[in-house]
Amino acid sequence: MFLDRIKNELIQNQPLFIGEDTAMRSAVLIPLVKVKGEWHVLFEVRSLTMRHQPGDISFPGGRIDPTDASPIDAAIRETHEELGIDPSEITVIGQMSAFIPTSSFVVYPFVATIDNHLTHSLNKDEVEEIFTIPVNWLLNYEPYLHNVPVQPMPLTDFPYEKIANGDQYQWRSRVIEEWFYDYEQYTVWGLTARILKHFIDTIK
Repeated sequence: MFLDRIKNELIQNQPLFIGEDTAMRSAVLIPLVKVKGEWHVLFEVRSLTMRHQPGDISFPGGRIDPTDASPIDAAIRETHEELGIDPSEITVIGQMSAFIPTSSFVVYPFVATIDNHLTHSLNKDEVEEIFTIPVNWLLNYEPYLHNVPVQPMPLTDFPYEKIANGDQYQWRSRVIEEWFYDYEQYTVWGLTARILKHFIDTIK
């Protein structure tokens, strides 16, 4: 009986990873748009007046609200709020693997086409401008990598007396991969570049 109950619980829908239910959850669209008959990926330049990451390049999207029925609903809502795109002009093609930079942050990327992307007004509080990069250019471009070492630094109240080796414990450092795409005057990097690279590698 006990093992059967455990088995039944394990076959239910499990979170994507331990901590997903309490993590900060965001969703983004990788928007495909037609420019002069050629497919491009659309990007935003974040408003220069924003408190967080002003001027950075990103995909449309943002934090999943409690009122959003699902991550894709959040991505579509955010795209509408940022770019003025009507949801009826967004066609979702599919979902990519989630990106989990840390156990407390997860991003759900979706690929979608957007019609008439130039006929809408930007929310200038959030978006400085938009630009596009041809998919064929991305398929042939070799992004370059910079590794950023990250070393854990426990706070002074960390209970070293509870663990083996105490304050001599050897914390494992990790390396963040930062990819860069240089296109005309724009540089795509950070989380956006990591998701973009996975998308391009997938369609290759």
